[in-house]
Amino acid sequence: MEDPSSDIQGDTGERAPDFDALTPPEEVVRGDRTRDDFFDAVLGLNDPATASEVADRAGHGVDAAREYLDWFEQMGIVIQITESPATYERNQEYLNWRRVQKLRREYTTEELLDLLRSESERADALAREFDAESPTTVSITQYAAASDQSIEAVWEELSSWETARRRVSLLERALTPMSDDATDLGSAV
Repeated sequence: MEDPSSDIQGDTGERAPDFDALTPPEEVVRGDRTRDDFFDAVLGLNDPATASEVADRAGHGVDAAREYLDWFEQMGIVIQITESPATYERNQEYLNWRRVQKLRREYTTEELLDLLRSESERADALAREFDAESPTTVSITQYAAASDQSIEAVWEELSSWETARRRVSLLERALTPMSDDATDLGSAV
């Protein structure tokens, strides 16, 4: 077999491509998810954050963060807290509204009532156990010492109580036809 002519032969002096220098596939795919990356970043905020901090969390640039934060603010997803530097926090009421809407879509009224009954009983039982109106009024360390339980066990029970109370609130809102929050946020989104 004859060798190909020199004008179509490859340069044997070329080096192999540096595959490590190529953009990783997950970053290439990520480009279509920029909005989702920023959305996930703002949902994870527990404290006010700057555009730079949100950009770091999302893995994108600060300019893109500013654009998405402006858009999220218009949509009601975040609230701008300060001007200079601009800081933002997630709008918990928006998240609650979304959860209520999801509950309404995914469960029948009867299922919502059953869930409400169950969570209410759980919250009431924990209120009786701690002999308190709210989990925030219970001192974890004092209760642990008085009840001979570990601090972790008491914290877990108080967290369960707070979760049950939050669920009761969301379920009650889901069972209220077109409650104020659904009407207000429905027009904003």
